[in-house]
Amino acid sequence: MEGAPARSRRRLGDVVPIVGWIRHYERGWLRGDLVAGVTVAALVVPKNLGYASIAQVPVQNGLYAAAAGAVLYAVFGTSRQISMGPSSGLAAVAASAVIAAGLSREQDAATFVAGITVASGVVFLLMAVLRLGWIAQFLSRAVVTGFLFGAAVDVVIGELPKLTGTDVAGTNSLRELWSWFDSLGDTNGATLVVGAVSLAVVFGLAQVAPRIPGALVLVVGGLAASWLLDLGEHGVALVGDVPRGLPSVELPDAGLLWDHAAIVTVSAVALVMIGFSQTAGDARAFATKHKYQVDIDQESVAQAMANTGAGLVQGMPVSTSLSASSLNDHAGARTGLASLTTGATVLLTLLVLAPLFADLPKPVLAALIIEAVVKGMMNVGEMRRLARVQRFDFWVAVAAIAGTLVFGVLAGVVIGIGLSLLWLVWVATHPQIPVLARQAGTQAYRELAEHPEDEQVRGVVVIRLDGGLFFATSDALEDRVRELVRSTPDLTGVVLDCAGIDYVDSQGSAKLGDVITFAEDSGVSFRLARLKHAVRLTLARDGIVDRLGEDRIHGNVHRAVQAQVHDTSGPEAPGSRPGGTASPHETGGT
Repeated sequence: MEGAPARSRRRLGDVVPIVGWIRHYERGWLRGDLVAGVTVAALVVPKNLGYASIAQVPVQNGLYAAAAGAVLYAVFGTSRQISMGPSSGLAAVAASAVIAAGLSREQDAATFVAGITVASGVVFLLMAVLRLGWIAQFLSRAVVTGFLFGAAVDVVIGELPKLTGTDVAGTNSLRELWSWFDSLGDTNGATLVVGAVSLAVVFGLAQVAPRIPGALVLVVGGLAASWLLDLGEHGVALVGDVPRGLPSVELPDAGLLWDHAAIVTVSAVALVMIGFSQTAGDARAFATKHKYQVDIDQESVAQAMANTGAGLVQGMPVSTSLSASSLNDHAGARTGLASLTTGATVLLTLLVLAPLFADLPKPVLAALIIEAVVKGMMNVGEMRRLARVQRFDFWVAVAAIAGTLVFGVLAGVVIGIGLSLLWLVWVATHPQIPVLARQAGTQAYRELAEHPEDEQVRGVVVIRLDGGLFFATSDALEDRVRELVRSTPDLTGVVLDCAGIDYVDSQGSAKLGDVITFAEDSGVSFRLARLKHAVRLTLARDGIVDRLGEDRIHGNVHRAVQAQVHDTSGPEAPGSRPGGTASPHETGGT
């Protein structure tokens, strides 16, 4: 009976990790956690005002989400350094959903964004319960890079009118940009000066003094300039009323969400795909650095709770912020208490300082947003790496950028997922099946295209299938064998190196039977080498092993080639040809 409570506590600690780490909390961690929490709050408060503006919801809603996300992640999350809150990418998705739904009233937009935030929380919870985290892998890194880059450009274009005090129109980013150029003749001088100075300050500090929180400096400076210079009277738009106080818990408007069910569904899935990939990667990175383990399924639960909570307090989508999490780490965070401290500091800001933000100039907020998306979403270094390492991935990223700019951020996510799936299907249906040749003086066989000096045995072709033999690859194997039989003169045998085949399905097994039949009808012997046990069992159940015969299944490629030459020409093998063919009986390495 004594063990039952302990087992119960362990189970509770798995579901609610705060129960586990708070029991083992050490006093020496307290100072680091408190300092880190306050430091991160100083970074996220001004940034979340901007993220709320991106999402087209009242600025205080960004703070509501920041507080809820930080507190709930500390309770349910397993990473000790993650800082959970709104992000520029998620805000861009939320804004695109508002636009797609055709909502013009700020209150309707706020309710709708809160609703899709709750919906994303539900999807996260389903992922955790059904252990479907692997689904996020269908969004390739190249697509995410391109989508975020395109979304950043979209956001920047949307903020340009706030820097000039002009109005624009357009159905997509490119049209808005053209409209902005046409409106420059109506630029408000004071607004332009405030915007230009704000951009110089926030980008300049990032370059010359990166340790100084540029966003905080800009907000404080902008508020001071607004009061001292009476910027509102000079035509500079201000944020407007920001109510003091804590958020209230409200259920989303079910009718509004039902009227736009398709948009809600796509938005929720998009938020989950992007949010999960960000948080899972960051959580693993911090766990590796500090030598502890994270539970990825529990991370889905944490994001489910954080997003559901953020939505219920009229907030916006939340996920990990790498910049805030890195700052949390560098400032000394050791446990989730740092995240709790961040949430508490944001709540104090809402209680005490919220009305001060009413006089914040919108050009200052625009500069904050532009800096956040340029630094956080425009990964030029990764685009260069894609262009250098794999040109196809680079063009996939470019296509995601173009799709986002032409069709909108939400459509860009859908296009990105579609590109990822198409790329996956293309790779799966086009496996590498290289011809192998023997390294001179050895028994080792390797790719002939990479080593053209290697030796091929007359009348024998060796190929290797890289990947599983299943419904998506079986036709490719048959086409390759047919091509070799047609194009290789005096061919007597084909050896299939099966070292790369770790899985075969019923269709792959049947197709292998068709290949054997084709080879026999063509007067060519077909042999297998390095067949794995699990694959062999499947082929045996389908009768392929009995049909082929044990004498044509070999432990390695060298033995298979020797056996084929012996069966074809007897013990005396044909002579060698420099740089071309050779007798397999030449002695060599292992």
